[in-house]
Amino acid sequence: MASAELAGLIEGLRANGPDLTAPPEEVRAAFEAMLATIPFAEDLSSEPVDLGGVTGFRFASPHAAADALLYLHGGAYVIGSATSYRSLAAELGRACGATTYAIDYRLAPEHPFPAAIEDAAAAYRGLLARGIAPERIVIAGDSAGGGLALALLTALRDAGDALPAAALLISPWADLSCSAGTITSKTAEDPTLTADGLRVNAALYLNGADPRAPAASPVFADFKGLPPLLVQVGSAEILLDDAVAVARAAGHAGVAVQLAIWPEMIHVWHAFAFMLPEGRAAIAQAGAFLAGHLGKS
Repeated sequence: MASAELAGLIEGLRANGPDLTAPPEEVRAAFEAMLATIPFAEDLSSEPVDLGGVTGFRFASPHAAADALLYLHGGAYVIGSATSYRSLAAELGRACGATTYAIDYRLAPEHPFPAAIEDAAAAYRGLLARGIAPERIVIAGDSAGGGLALALLTALRDAGDALPAAALLISPWADLSCSAGTITSKTAEDPTLTADGLRVNAALYLNGADPRAPAASPVFADFKGLPPLLVQVGSAEILLDDAVAVARAAGHAGVAVQLAIWPEMIHVWHAFAFMLPEGRAAIAQAGAFLAGHLGKS
């Protein structure tokens, strides 16, 4: 049974959540204002960072190791920032004992596909240039950032780069054709996402590119040779089928993959861990997975 806090959160999101069909500047302002209310723990450090020409922030807990968590934020490729996702990114780093690097990859419509993938790859290679071995790096992303993490992994593999130890995909948006069944069947349950909102932002990001192109919609990619994956998704979100399809495709390709469907949970519920016990539990699950692949279990 879901916590009492979840009901209050859902009510607030339905009343005050941003409208993803609005103009990008308007949605960005509303989204940043909403996430700015999420507290950032006082014991976490934060400093600007540049990875391969891509700016962002480095977050660390007092006992963080040199191991790196590269975090790719959500926001439908149009909104969001390393700043607005700082609490989630930093707490995931704390949970797995790594230092978090959250980047501000370029956003659409000013910088459409494949700019985000190019920036994510540059940032990953920037970590390698700092002397961090690939087996000491893990990648995480939520929503569009989860899809971006997958696109990054396939791009790195195809380019012959050494791959990271593992990846965490939170509520991944991996099919920009928006054709999965739960895009419509879960509409009444999902308090944050709508099919129209996803389609509007997919069009802004794709800028005429094929929505079924594997680099844009990695659910259609070949996953062979990718590192272990943990896919976390709520049962009450319209991207449920995206997550299930990713896990299925990874398994068929021989990738070690875990799919965790959290009953009654909403899109990226981890972001509200400060008030939601299920968010804290999901971060702990993710941290244990990532730490295990960093050799800390």
